[in-house]
Amino acid sequence: MIASSSFLRRALGADAVASGAVGVLLAFGGAALESLTGLQVALTQPAGYFLIAYAAFVGFLGLRAALPGAVVWLVIVGNGVWALESLMMLALGWAQPTPLGYAFVVGQALAVAAFAQLQWMGLRRSARLA
Repeated sequence: MIASSSFLRRALGADAVASGAVGVLLAFGGAALESLTGLQVALTQPAGYFLIAYAAFVGFLGLRAALPGAVVWLVIVGNGVWALESLMMLALGWAQPTPLGYAFVVGQALAVAAFAQLQWMGLRRSARLA
């Protein structure tokens, strides 16, 4: 267990807010987004639902004074995998987005990677509990 640093709690909270906002956009605005981004609803809607649940989970973690370090590592690694898979989706042609869609995918991948970095920094600032 760790005593969550305020930096870690803020990083988790910011991740929750951003993920929740993007999740709602993807889950409920997928049809409108498809015409703008070229990203199919069959891809964005399930991702949106996942992000809403993820946001609730990470938001809960951000409110906790003490956490299992392994759970924080799970969030950090998960964010890294999400960012990498987002870029792989473009590089391997798994989706054919418009230029705006490319910008959206790359932008969110960079934001998610930044959250992973901030969470790692916050974890390093957190104290281990006996």
